[in-house]
This record gives sequence, C-alpha cells and structure tokens, in this order.
Amino acid sequence: MDPEAQLDGFLAKFLPEVAALARSLLAAMTARIPGAHILVYDNYNALAIGFSPSEKAGQAVLSLAVFPRWVTLCFLHGAGLPDPHGLLKGEGSRVRHVRLEIREKLDDPRIQALIDAALDRAAPPFDPAVPARLLVKSISAKQRPRRPA
Repeated sequence: MDPEAQLDGFLAKFLPEVAALARSLLAAMTARIPGAHILVYDNYNALAIGFSPSEKAGQAVLSLAVFPRWVTLCFLHGAGLPDPHGLLKGEGSRVRHVRLEIREKLDDPRIQALIDAALDRAAPPFDPAVPARLLVKSISAKQRPRRPA
C-alpha cells in the first residue's frame, strides 16, 4: 500500500478535528524542514510522525505525536535545548514536548526558535536538496483507542 494512503488510514481513526489538525501540522512541518524523511509509527499509545535527516529513527530530531484529543510536537533531544520561556514539558532524560491545540501555535516565534535550535543540532544535518520521503516504519497490532471514550 502507498505510504500516503496508509497515513490517511491511520489519521482516519481519530476524531475529524484531531485528524485535520495533524494533517495541517504535518504539512507545515514538511514545508519547514525540507529534506526530511518522514517516519511514521502507528504505535500502541499514539500515531508518531518523525522528521529525520535519514531513514534511521535514531537520527530523528522532531516528531508529531497524535493522541485522541490533541497533537504534541516532540523534541527528541529536547532536554539540552535552551528554553528561556519554559515552554517544553517533560522530565525524561532526552525528550521534551509542547502540546499544539491549534495549528497557529506552531507559528509562535518561541516555538519556532525551539525548532531552529533542534534543527541546528541535527547530526547529520538535513539536506534541503533531498526530496521529502514518507516511510511507514511500523504498525502495532495492539493499540489504544484513537478516539476519546
């Protein structure tokens, strides 16, 4: 199956407003990060859409995590990012996140500065000359409901 069609199927499991938000954020992030490999994981807890300079998940820098009621922008190496405004949430050793309730929140200059900092630290760096590529990396057989109870 075509990866775009698979992703559409994954998103169709969510409430229409959550799916629309996820699609809008995905389009914005794809435009924002030319050369990104877009890695899709339909996991147990959430639909994860990662942005990596290669096909390797370990090199992913950012991801969108789609949950039943919201979408979260994850900074996969966010623990070391400068966050003067205290926007990043999470207490793990690596990952930090920001909940995006509306598409316009992604345009907040403070969030854009966090994205810039994360992209500046990408190793290897993203190559804008590489065409974006969507890859479905895994689909969990067992998943939590994609719509609120």
